[in-house]
Amino acid sequence: NRRKMKDDNVLEIPSIPNPFPELCCSPFASVLSASLLPKATSRKKQVIKVYSEDDTSRALEVPSDITARDVCQLLILKNHYIDDHSWTLFEQLTQTGLGRAIEDHELVMEVQSNWVMEEENKLYFRKNYAKYEFFKNPLSFFPDHMISFPSETDAAVSHSGVLQMFLSSSTYPEIHGYLHAKEQGKKSWKKLYFLLRRSGLYFSTKGTSKEPRHLQFFCEFSNSDMYMSLTGKKISGAPTNYGFCFKPNKSGGTRDLKQLCADDEQSRTCWMTAIRLLKYGMQLYQNYMQPYQGRSGCSPLNVTPMRSISENSLVAMDFSGHKSRIIENPTEALSVAVEEGLAWRRRGCLRLNSHGSPIAMSNMGMSIHRSQSWFHHKISREEAQRLILQHGLVDGVFLVRDSQSNPKTFVLSLSHGLKIKHFQIVPLEDDGKLFYTLDDGHTRFTDLIQLVEFYQLNKGVLPCKLKHYCARIAL
Repeated sequence: NRRKMKDDNVLEIPSIPNPFPELCCSPFASVLSASLLPKATSRKKQVIKVYSEDDTSRALEVPSDITARDVCQLLILKNHYIDDHSWTLFEQLTQTGLGRAIEDHELVMEVQSNWVMEEENKLYFRKNYAKYEFFKNPLSFFPDHMISFPSETDAAVSHSGVLQMFLSSSTYPEIHGYLHAKEQGKKSWKKLYFLLRRSGLYFSTKGTSKEPRHLQFFCEFSNSDMYMSLTGKKISGAPTNYGFCFKPNKSGGTRDLKQLCADDEQSRTCWMTAIRLLKYGMQLYQNYMQPYQGRSGCSPLNVTPMRSISENSLVAMDFSGHKSRIIENPTEALSVAVEEGLAWRRRGCLRLNSHGSPIAMSNMGMSIHRSQSWFHHKISREEAQRLILQHGLVDGVFLVRDSQSNPKTFVLSLSHGLKIKHFQIVPLEDDGKLFYTLDDGHTRFTDLIQLVEFYQLNKGVLPCKLKHYCARIAL
């Protein structure tokens, strides 16, 4: 009772207001203002500007520690694009005519911190189908005549084993071959025999000798980035169009560039792929595997695409007679498929143009391809090649464009075997109807859409099927 009376007396004492409330901290609610808290845990935000192929741009407010992959994911969500893991952030140095695909794990702000204020450099958001293609198809990236293995390694090494050697820390395959090197401070180029080893890039001062006394150090990669030449011979005066270079971080200008030039695209691709693997190693494989994480630990290197049961049971059928029959002759099955496609296209045109005249329908059939993402109206052969190169020289990357030499024809530009090939699409008139063909009229199509859809399913006269189209996206 005495203790209770004492507590009651304490409660009856009037409370004295605290003259310094900001120095107190209640156990139930924080009194400190957010501005008084330390900002060590807060993430600073900055604004970056990203361009697309049609030169539209979008400004994004992003954290200072955002990676290139995170920027791509943000743009995919904002523009409602399909994420097929081929979207890439591309760095273009306008003044020097250089460009490179920024690796998924790189910090965007660190990339921009190496830019010179006077230069109008840009970040592009585009597809790059060749980004991790060497994990899927190493045979095309590492030709046998450019690669050798340590003496203690078994001579018979598979191409998948080559990748494992690139990613390991103990052994490393040697890349060797001739490259044109631009002499420092001069306009001349010199052809030298180069060797890529774990310690860096070397060239031989005596022919193809690999003796240590004949090897001279050329470049290492920890403090520099590798760029591809986008302008070919125009700026640097290179002997071929397959140039690449090394630009040191915090570079003072073009005088610090170490420029090289290969004789063909396969050689350049091999050198640049090997240097990427040497510089980033296992990080590249983690970037490649990240979209597949959480899928029962299955590696895409070991998983083969499976067809569904219904797809395995599909057969060509003929329903023209009283009884249906299976078409066993492949030639007959192909002709029936083409006829069925033509009939479907004619019915589709009639449905689309039910309120138009026959002339309007024919005009629409001739121009319906202009709304397709793979069609590029009036671009030159060089611009088409540049666009395909930027999307990656993977088999099946293509676009359709107007022919500059013949205004009535079109051209299908296609990547195959690390080369870009061009096929003329010729209009053909038969019995008052207009068709399009790639093989001198043996296979005919009512419009370009039907032609593209056919060669997406059938190789035909082409070296490979049409797989990825080059599109000028808008942000």
